[in-house]
Amino acid sequence: MREAVLLDTNAIIDLATGTGLAPMAMDAAAKASADGVLLVSPVSAWEIGNISRPRNTRSGLDFLPDPLTWFRRFIDSYRVAVTPLTIEAAIAAAALPEGMNADPADRLLTATARNLDAVLITRDKNILAYAAQGHVRAISS
Repeated sequence: MREAVLLDTNAIIDLATGTGLAPMAMDAAAKASADGVLLVSPVSAWEIGNISRPRNTRSGLDFLPDPLTWFRRFIDSYRVAVTPLTIEAAIAAAALPEGMNADPADRLLTATARNLDAVLITRDKNILAYAAQGHVRAISS
């Protein structure tokens, strides 16, 4: 059976910039890509848009030529499917325990992975701890 893998935003950036992923995460992503079940969420597109904006405390990252084109090129290059953000995942994200993660994007990605029974590739320590408790499947990036 093909195992779906959902990339969180940092995993997307690490793959696209050549920073790379941990070997286990890279293997899972490569297999999922070959099987046509490597996924990204529109939530990550939103995060990429936010990361690209300059702020008072930092400059934005460059997603060239622009964040939308960059994201679409990533999707094409890595044979990634965009999973919808469902109302079920949105409601489930709100119901996650407070200690899991306060970041709304991380909560939406976690709930999406759970709803799809997908493995989430992430480096977020709170999500990985939540996964260690058996609430979601995750691999450290």
